[in-house]
Amino acid sequence: MAHTFLSGRSTASSRGVRLDSDAVSEARIELAACFQLAAQKGFEEGVCNHFSAVVPGHDDLFFVNPYGYAFSEITASRLLVCDFDGHVIEGEGQPEATAFYIHARLHRLMPRVKAAFHTHMPNATALCLLEGPPLLWLGQTALKFYGRTAVDEDYNGLALDASEGDRIAGALGDADILFLKNHGVMVAGASVAEAWDDLYYLERAAEVQLKAMSSNRPLKPVPHEVAQRAYEQMRLGDKESARAHLDSAMRELRRHGVAFDE
Repeated sequence: MAHTFLSGRSTASSRGVRLDSDAVSEARIELAACFQLAAQKGFEEGVCNHFSAVVPGHDDLFFVNPYGYAFSEITASRLLVCDFDGHVIEGEGQPEATAFYIHARLHRLMPRVKAAFHTHMPNATALCLLEGPPLLWLGQTALKFYGRTAVDEDYNGLALDASEGDRIAGALGDADILFLKNHGVMVAGASVAEAWDDLYYLERAAEVQLKAMSSNRPLKPVPHEVAQRAYEQMRLGDKESARAHLDSAMRELRRHGVAFDE
């Protein structure tokens, strides 16, 4: 299903770029942890899905996973650093083609997006296969995303050129969650921790919604006024909660001997 992306290489040293700061190392480790966590929770699909994050201090560079590796194989040192023109600045291998065209364009066109996680995780993707709005405002977990979602109704095949990446970025707009109909989801975050937190809770919200729908009993939506208030209450502490969530998950990975920071 995946397509390799062939482009030139350029080294960090040849560009006068230093990628050895503490902030860069920390971002590498956090992103690698997210790959491991996603693998553990069944969010990946073979070697086809991809996460990216802007390199701290270098708004024209981003981390992304190399083509051909399962999420469980991704460690901090295995991540690629790419520029927006398709050059691999650091790392071995190449990004998968759709990974480059989606993430390079998203980060270039939307500087607010510091981390972008694209998956075909089963429950959220199942909602992308239904007519009508994907996520319904039925439960408290779903309300975390109230007013933060967008839907791309026009599946257009694989993103194998910049124009498709631009189209997806346009469909995201001001939202943080993009449901790509007939495809999967994109989660855009202001940090790696916030992207992970949203990815995790989005799949949980989708899972319980599908369970409720499968009962064939009438669904009970939350009224707009209550949904809006609950959303606002959650967003007040979302950044701190996301940080605590990822920190806890990373401790658990280390406790189980997962060497993601190598």
